[in-house]
Amino acid sequence: QVQLVESGGGLVQPGGSLRLSCTASGRTFDDYTGAWFRQAPGKAREFVAHINWNGAVTDYAESVKGRFTISRDNSKNTLYLQMDNVNSDDAAVYSCAAGLRSTKIGSQYPYWGQGTQVTVSS
Repeated sequence: QVQLVESGGGLVQPGGSLRLSCTASGRTFDDYTGAWFRQAPGKAREFVAHINWNGAVTDYAESVKGRFTISRDNSKNTLYLQMDNVNSDDAAVYSCAAGLRSTKIGSQYPYWGQGTQVTVSS
């Protein structure tokens, strides 16, 4: 079992930056791929980014590519999402997930955090 807790959400201005963190406890975090998903009101959950167990391989949704960066520090059991040049389409609840496969499909991840709200407003 892996327990995940996100932090770092909040209010950000358009064009601004925010860094989300996801701290894991339980089983060794570096056994798992880490991922971020988001869900805006009235919309389906969507894939944002994933990173393999040692951080060597990452993948991003086209909508965030070049603006968001996923990273991890296994010594701290923590997954990060650096969000730069944020726009209104990025407003959503962001959730981290962990699983054994690097996939864009949310249902493939057995472990989830509770989510953290990101609001974009000037």
